[in-house]
Amino acid sequence: MEKITWDDFEKIELRVGTIIEVQEFPEARKPAYKLKVDFGPFGIKKSSAQITHLYTPKELVGKQVIGVINFPPKQIGPFKSECLITGFIQEDGKVVLAVPDKPVENGLKLA
Repeated sequence: MEKITWDDFEKIELRVGTIIEVQEFPEARKPAYKLKVDFGPFGIKKSSAQITHLYTPKELVGKQVIGVINFPPKQIGPFKSECLITGFIQEDGKVVLAVPDKPVENGLKLA
């Protein structure tokens, strides 16, 4: 594991947002959804998330998630992802979302 400095960590904009829209993403190589996430003062950002094994679109809408919002946009097939939604990858490859355990204001920074 590579060590990072506190300054390195402070550069990462880990912010909480609420999923406001979920669409199927059939063009993705691995099963994924296209998400729109409201990060409050940082706006609504799009992301592709490989979370189809454990989550349905219906249960995702309204869920708060933690995302990295200061990566450059990444082209994923026909879709441009603007943030990275965080989660824990299990041994079987299924992803469990990293989420706040109580509701918080969209845009708050993880510290």
